This record gives sequence, structure tokens and C-alpha cells, in this order.
Amino acid sequence: MKTLTIKTFALFMLASAAFFPDFNSRSTIQPDGFSLSVPSHKKSSTNERQHPVSAANTPLYCKAKPEPQDSLPMENKTKTGLGASKDGAFILGADISQLYRIEAHGGTFRCNGKTANPVAILKEHGINFVRVRLWHDPREGCCNLKETLRLAKLADSLGLGLLLDIHYSDTWADPGHQTKPAAWSNVTFDSLIDSMYAYTKSVIGALDKQHTPPAIVQIGNEIECGILWDDGRVCGSFNDKKHWDALTDLLKAGIKGARESSNHPNKIKIMIHVSCSTNTRASEEFFDRLISKGVDFDLIGLSYYPWWHGSMQALKTNMELLASRYEKGIVIAETAYPWTLSWKDDTHNIVGLGRQLLTGYPATVAGQERFITDLIKTVKGITADGSKGIFYWGGIDISAPRMGSSCENIALFDFSGDVLKSVEAFQN
Repeated sequence: MKTLTIKTFALFMLASAAFFPDFNSRSTIQPDGFSLSVPSHKKSSTNERQHPVSAANTPLYCKAKPEPQDSLPMENKTKTGLGASKDGAFILGADISQLYRIEAHGGTFRCNGKTANPVAILKEHGINFVRVRLWHDPREGCCNLKETLRLAKLADSLGLGLLLDIHYSDTWADPGHQTKPAAWSNVTFDSLIDSMYAYTKSVIGALDKQHTPPAIVQIGNEIECGILWDDGRVCGSFNDKKHWDALTDLLKAGIKGARESSNHPNKIKIMIHVSCSTNTRASEEFFDRLISKGVDFDLIGLSYYPWWHGSMQALKTNMELLASRYEKGIVIAETAYPWTLSWKDDTHNIVGLGRQLLTGYPATVAGQERFITDLIKTVKGITADGSKGIFYWGGIDISAPRMGSSCENIALFDFSGDVLKSVEAFQN
């Protein structure tokens, strides 16, 4: 498609729209009493394409440092890790799940033109935590346990805390997709409970064994419609007592496995993550049910993408309600904002239209920086028991020579792999 002219490409897209679904369309799930708009933000979408641009990027100070080692002696590093999740500490995190896949496809990262490890670059500019997703048995190897252990060692070598995001699926899990791992697809519900417990305990045990324990464990990803469908599904026709009981039993099994496996059971934090970050009614109904059924967790994780979830004020209103109602820590588990509406590769980006932007936050490097800065201020302003913080999603997901990226224009690195000035927002 790179050989097509812009005009020809535009005509092709208009014609094909009648025959092919928009992969960025958000299915609407109708639980009893409210609607949930479901972002399929792990898919690529049709964009309003503009000409490729380079980022206007003021040079940043970067220390000359070697590649981080897999592990360093504990006495030689400042360990953020568990300490960063203590009550009152503010978490500044980034999802680094795609790192080795990007590098394997030729992606490189730079600061002021010098090649460097992107996680080290982010740490130098204020990041103190990383988030890593774990899939059960993925086809292509990405996000498997072996890769997770390697990323945990990298984070540990840099003194960064680790949030382990367990999807309980072989692929993406979100409000529109919560497919059981193939290995669990035909087991009884009692066996599913056992598998949830044993698997969670096993993977955290593997991290403990190599001395890289997670500070935070996410039991599922964006789970307001449940996990391990259809047993733990709770939206639409599944919104009944039977399925809510099943969901809470599954969550309790995972939480038990996480707490029992850890060498630091009193320090490990359990996060429950949902995407309905600006929907107060949906948030209340979900967490009320979990609390009433005795689900034991420490942190409420929220996804916030303005083009799907709306204004920062709506987010603030819901965070304040959740913090006061449940007395839990509040963390933005996923967020991002574009620094351009342009593109480098032929993969459709998850955001690419001017109408998807927040007022006052243009799709520029400065606009991206302002968004991150204001979001941090907003979360810090919430009165919440426990930890608070944000995790930036897609920050390292640049377009590589042999692999496109639907997040290339929301990354914290430009189309050449150079870190953007907007990363300074994490230091302000």
C-alpha cells in the first residue's frame, strides 16, 4: 500500500468502508440498567491520514550509560519495587510489554540521536514503575512467561517497580474479549477455579524465584464485563446472580494465588482494573458487587483514553467517587495521547481524527506533554487511601522496520525512535 498515492489510498478506503468493518468501532454491551461502551483499543482503526511529519523535539539531556544488565546485586541499585507501591507514594509508570517484539523487528530507540534502552530513557526522565502484560499461551510468543521474566529482570536492574497484568487469556482481554486460555476451554468450573489459583501462584512464584517480585498484580484486564467467558461473564444476558457469583469466586481464587505465592504477602498490592473510568453508574455497580461478595483488593485501576472516555473532569468526578466510596488506592492503569495525527507505516492508528482530541490539547508534542502533566495533577488531587499513580500505555510502541504499530502517534518516541520532549511531564 505504500506504492499508492494519497488520493488513490483515500478512494480505496472510502470504497472499502462499505464492505469491511471499522476495527476501531466500539461494541456496546448492555448490562441490566446501564450501557457500557467497549473500546477495542488493541485493534487498529481507520484514520484520517495526513502527511508524515517529524516531531519538533527539543533536545533532552541523556546520560551515556551501557545497556542494563539482566540483574544487578541488590546492594548496587536503588530498589523502587515494592517501596513505590506504599501508601501515599505516587506511581509514574509505562507499559513496556512490546519491547522485545519491537526490537526483534528492527526497532531502535534514541535520546539526542544516541541509541539507548528505552526503559532506561524513561527511568531517567521520571518513570519509577513498569507494567507488563502476561498471556497464558500466546501463539507468537509475545507476552508469554519467558518474556515476562526477562522484562522483570530488566525492570529490576533499573530499580523500577513492576505491575504484572495477568490477562488470563492467550491473547488480548478487554470488555469485548475475555476468551479463556485454550488449555482451560473445556474444564469444569471447579477445575477453572483451581487453574486460576494455581496459575496465578505459579507465575508470581517464578518471578519470586528470580528475585524480581511484582509490587502490584492485576487480576484480569478491563474486567467490568467479567473474565474467562462465559463462566465469569457478567454483562448483557449474563448479568445475573449465578454469573456474578462465578466471577467473584474466580477473582478470589486468583487473589489467593497471588497472595500465597509472594514472599512479601503483606506488601504485594492487588489491582482490579476496569475501563469504565468516566461512567459512575457502571463503576459503582461493579465495585459494589465485588465488595459485597468479599473480594479482597487494594487498588482500583482505570483505563482513560479521551477519545473513548471523554473529559478529564468526568474522570476526576468518578475517581473522587470511587476513592471516597471504597477507600482504595486509585491508579490510571492505561492512558495515552497523540503527539501527531500523522503516521509512518500502513497500520491504522487507534486515534487519528481531530474530533477525537480534547479541547485545549492539540495533537502536538506540547499537547501530549500538557495532557500527561494535567492528568498527573488530576490524579494527585484525588483524596484516596493507598497508592495513586498513572501508567502510560503504548509509550514505547513505535513503528519498526518489519512491524507496524497502531500506537506510533501516541508513543513517547517519534517516528525515528527519538524520545519526545513530552516525556519531561513525568519529571514536573
